[in-house]
Amino acid sequence: MNLQSLTVALLVALSFAYAAWRLMPQALRAALARGLLRLPLSASLRQGLLAAANTGTGCGCDGCDKAPASAVKRVSPTQSARVQPLVFHPRRPK
Repeated sequence: MNLQSLTVALLVALSFAYAAWRLMPQALRAALARGLLRLPLSASLRQGLLAAANTGTGCGCDGCDKAPASAVKRVSPTQSARVQPLVFHPRRPK
């Protein structure tokens, strides 16, 4: 194998690993990160894996839906939003 083939194989393998990491479910990613933290790794890689292992939910809101009941502001339907009519613009004839 020549250097060009090795470079392409390395880039494809790294691209696959990145895509698999980004697309896998959050729970699986956290479990895999905890498993990889047992290996001797560099400080920068270890910091990234710690962040992945300690994340909350998969949606990125980190539990914002678990606000105490006193913090939830109750609004009546008439106060919720100002009603605006829909305006449909006709197409110009061709």
